[in-house]
Amino acid sequence: MEIFGNINSEESMGLVDGPGIRYVIFMQGCELRCKYCHNPETWDKNKPCQKITPMQLLEKLKRYKNYYGKDGGVTFSGGEPLLQPQFLVECLKLCKENGINTAIDTAGVGFGDYDEILSLVDLVILDIKAVNENDYQELTGKPMQFFKKFLEKCQEHNKRLWLRQVIVPCLNDNEENVKNLADFISKIKNVEKVELLPYKTIGVHKYKDMGLKYRLEGVPDMNEQHCKELENKLLAYLKSSKF
Repeated sequence: MEIFGNINSEESMGLVDGPGIRYVIFMQGCELRCKYCHNPETWDKNKPCQKITPMQLLEKLKRYKNYYGKDGGVTFSGGEPLLQPQFLVECLKLCKENGINTAIDTAGVGFGDYDEILSLVDLVILDIKAVNENDYQELTGKPMQFFKKFLEKCQEHNKRLWLRQVIVPCLNDNEENVKNLADFISKIKNVEKVELLPYKTIGVHKYKDMGLKYRLEGVPDMNEQHCKELENKLLAYLKSSKF
């Protein structure tokens, strides 16, 4: 039986989706409903988008291989790539066979036991929505247990990790959150990079177009300088904890 992926969109020259220049695959479907999500069009996993086989995708990736260099590659993002595990596994296998570096950009909430995915992928870019149960559920609409399970699997596989958190004005743009985040991250191994990303309102119009209520109505873009200051404090805390 042939495997198909349901793809929302693609970007051939991604520069912020992992190391080097990346071909980014935005896969359809996400179980979370984050308050600040700017891609609500990727939520519905049954929404008909671009259907593609792993081999068809590989042919696209090979055409851009010269641009990747030794540092770049392909990043499977979304939506949530873990919601299409069979397709993802086959794509990762083909990439490995053809010398293409791979990453997944994920919130860690998907299907399956993740072992095969994590045995194949080179890098996991993991979005830390919040570090305690109440905040996580309030922000995403889901319990934290699924994220924790995926993180535990990453640790079992000694997987390289980049960790990210979106910083939102009046939500988590404070030093208490930074300290709690540092404490959480300090217990995680194989972390190569930590970033705080400033909240943007670029996707607000999509909610109106889709007839959805935007739950952060009126919240402005996060000040990028303040976000960078918080990131520097986070990295200082981690350094002091011998991160």
